[in-house]
Amino acid sequence: MKLALSDEILMSVDKPSRYIGHELNMVVKDPMKVDIRYAMCFPDVYEIGMSYLGIQILYDMFNRREDTWCERVYSPWPDLDKVMRERKIPLFSLESQTPIREFDFLGITIQYEMCYTNILQVIDLSGIPLFSKDRTKEDPIVIGGGPCTYNPEPIADFFDIFYIGEGEESYGSLLELYKEYKYSDMERSEFLRRASGIQGIYVPSLYEVEYKEDGTVSSITPKAEGVPEKIKKVIVRDFSEAPYPMKPVVPYLRATQDRVVLEVMRGCIRGCRFCQAGMIYRPTRQKPVELVQSYVDQMLSATGYDEVSISSLSTSDYEDLPKLMDFLVERIEKDHIQVSLPSLRVDAFSLSVMEKVQDIHKVSLTFAPEAGSQRLRDVINKGLTEEVILNGVTQAFAGGWNKVKLYFMMGLPTETLEDVEGIPELCEKISEAYFDTVPKENRIGSLQITASASYFVPKPFTPFQWAPMLDRESYVAHAYHAKEHFRKMRNMKRMKFAYHDQDISLIEGIYARGDRRLSALVLEVYRNGGIFDAWTEFFSMQRYLDAIEKLKIDTAFYLTRERSVDEVLPWDHIDCGVSKQFLQKEWELARQGIVTPNCRERCSGCGAAGLSEGPCPAMK
Repeated sequence: MKLALSDEILMSVDKPSRYIGHELNMVVKDPMKVDIRYAMCFPDVYEIGMSYLGIQILYDMFNRREDTWCERVYSPWPDLDKVMRERKIPLFSLESQTPIREFDFLGITIQYEMCYTNILQVIDLSGIPLFSKDRTKEDPIVIGGGPCTYNPEPIADFFDIFYIGEGEESYGSLLELYKEYKYSDMERSEFLRRASGIQGIYVPSLYEVEYKEDGTVSSITPKAEGVPEKIKKVIVRDFSEAPYPMKPVVPYLRATQDRVVLEVMRGCIRGCRFCQAGMIYRPTRQKPVELVQSYVDQMLSATGYDEVSISSLSTSDYEDLPKLMDFLVERIEKDHIQVSLPSLRVDAFSLSVMEKVQDIHKVSLTFAPEAGSQRLRDVINKGLTEEVILNGVTQAFAGGWNKVKLYFMMGLPTETLEDVEGIPELCEKISEAYFDTVPKENRIGSLQITASASYFVPKPFTPFQWAPMLDRESYVAHAYHAKEHFRKMRNMKRMKFAYHDQDISLIEGIYARGDRRLSALVLEVYRNGGIFDAWTEFFSMQRYLDAIEKLKIDTAFYLTRERSVDEVLPWDHIDCGVSKQFLQKEWELARQGIVTPNCRERCSGCGAAGLSEGPCPAMK
């Protein structure tokens, strides 16, 4: 197979192994023996994209089909991007080095709003018209999936289709329809119209959006008969039968997630009001522990990895975690593998689990109180009290930990300076717990408490979708106030505090709750050189400010105003399974500071049970 890039180019760019393919477990097929060629794209650099489990699942699922060959493509790093534009080299797949424009589908997973300009980079470098309306039957179908498709409106003009929900479910029907389209005289418009009848398939060009004089959405209506008024997400109902990659592709470079990943559960029972994932991935479904155990040997032997990571939104809530941990601890002792356990809550069981899988040089204990005060944790429905936090860290200190990382958000709805002061004050209480718990003669190393705060961005399909986002000046003021308050703490020398860049979060906030009119912003920033906006070294706030001024965009309209619950939201024609009535109720409870029990304690009637066509799996 001839590489798309010459040796001269490969030797001139950073990390050339990003572009050559040939990795372990890469799937190669005869292009003449398949009907459909699908280019699966993660619009970021190779190392980030190769860490995403969703693409590995779909790559495996597509390639199990005899009629389909799925290949991968990632965003070229800026050094190669420049060379490809100068030399007019089209973007290509890793497996066969084929130009993307020759594929039937370009599927783009959209995990984060700040990848929007990279989406245009991929489409543009592929030689595909940027706008869906300009494409013909000779062009690939550009389809988007992932969490940002729950409000895809700011990028709707660039996509033919959005897939709403879990990819394992409706792709079979879509691919069969595509084969009929490909081998007939069916027009592209007819294919898209018929595709819109498949559950979970959203064709934005088939919907008319009208606006009121005040700029809010007036209506979102289908343009043609038979096009559904609401696009209902699809989910995997039998999670045990869902395809899972036993031979995941192993990257040449060290990827962000460079280990075997075991997905044990989808969804979350907790109901944190700020968390979009906790809402859109409902209902909670678990895999039987015996099935997960059977994955381990197969995946370790197929990849050569010596580390296993448990994947879920809240690993502590996986009901078979004790059995799974007994199994993995046995493997640790027998085969010397390592186990990574993200998303654990700070409780006695989690600490005992961590003690089993971490060696004597204990790594940092990491947890996310999200808010400094109990009042604000109740507002966001974190379900975590100060007593639980202090009990957890006290047990951890007694068990030998002396490093703690804490994650917070600032700018949460109803937040006051008093809530902000709660961040350093909680850190101080944790430090006092350490000195009260660990005798001086037993202290190995020194206590380290690292607190970091991110800028809260309200997201669609959460109770906070109506909330105003804190303006930039207030966020900076809150961050400085926290920093100053840290200096007043008795044990301040044991603490570090950092807060995230405010500018990137502001643009994320504009896109997150934006409408179709923002496609002009994405395009303008891209045309002025904006790519890799999620990377601070490439992000330019000035580039965005210039585009916002040129396009006369009112940023306050998207960011700092509170929405009325009666307002038509840009994503109201999408049904994520959780009802708007439930979200409204949670928004009201948040403002009253009332906590909602988790799904296993009591069903709150969110509506997601209807997706399962039976009892809610979270209640089983």
